[in-house]
Amino acid sequence: MKQLTIRGFDDTLERRIRDLARSEKISLNQAVLRLLRKGAGLEDDPGDQIGSSLDDLIGTWTEEEGRAFDKAVSDFEVIDEEMWR
Repeated sequence: MKQLTIRGFDDTLERRIRDLARSEKISLNQAVLRLLRKGAGLEDDPGDQIGSSLDDLIGTWTEEEGRAFDKAVSDFEVIDEEMWR
């Protein structure tokens, strides 16, 4: 396999690479390769599946926060019959 040295990482990019490596439990090298391949359009990132972007929030709300959210979005559960005529 080939080896490259890349310089000039800004803090934001380094943090993104480290976060990906940590969250996926992969090496920094694997994280960089995954991001490079995705950026080059060579493969999809399996972490980009629908719904996975909120996985870190699962189980983090208290019951009170859950009830507050349900109340805040309850209007979206109502069907306006007039709009469907």
